Amino acid sequence: MKSKDYLLVDGYNIIFSWKELSVLAKDNLEAAKSKLINQLCNYQGTKNMNLILVFDAYKVEGGKGSITREGNIYIVYTKEAETADKYIEKTTHELSKHYNVTVATSDNLEQVIIMGKGALRMSARDLYMEVNANEKLISEKIHSVKPVKNNMLIDNLDNDAAMFLEQLRLKK
Repeated sequence: MKSKDYLLVDGYNIIFSWKELSVLAKDNLEAAKSKLINQLCNYQGTKNMNLILVFDAYKVEGGKGSITREGNIYIVYTKEAETADKYIEKTTHELSKHYNVTVATSDNLEQVIIMGKGALRMSARDLYMEVNANEKLISEKIHSVKPVKNNMLIDNLDNDAAMFLEQLRLKK
């Protein structure tokens, strides 16, 4: 059984597939990328997997490519003459030998290729639905935490623990 999961995300494909990001990208591509990165960091933070976000930089003359870590995800900019699809195919081929790999893209040809390399596919729409459902769960969890009154330990304990401590206090 494979122990780790990887999610590879075709960055520009997702940006231009998600309406909100696509509209933002028309005015400011960097802002759309930042928003996607933030959303994927939050998403990855609740999942037990490694997330690799890949952006094309193949038209950047002399581009050597880069891999950075932002928050809890890896961000890859491909090197000159290397597309995100090519990087994803190569990485999927290597990772799927030892790990469970899913690729998020709505590029139909890319989906067929990565499935042939042993990976699962996730459409941009499916990723959008998962990320938004995850954001809703995070928001609900944050709102379900009762506000702290005086920042006292007892205010943050469940009823059983609070009663135990109160009984302990009264035994003086």
